[in-house]
Amino acid sequence: MHSVSHVTVDYHSELPPYKQVAGFIAAKIESGELAPGDPVPSVARLMQEYGIARTTAGKVLRYLQEQGLVVISRGWGTFVKR
Repeated sequence: MHSVSHVTVDYHSELPPYKQVAGFIAAKIESGELAPGDPVPSVARLMQEYGIARTTAGKVLRYLQEQGLVVISRGWGTFVKR
């Protein structure tokens, strides 16, 4: 069972919310908490965990994909890149 995140988005930061959340997930990947092939939280889960909008959550996943950290598989989900 995954625990709900205790990290919050700082809306006063110069870093946009999607980059903040992407950073939290990237840190989990780098630490090994999320291993290659593991699912990354869905848009709905990101919205719930971080209190962000649907469009922001979508940007998080696209940004992580652009950074080469995850693979988005339509209909299956988003996974840590192997």
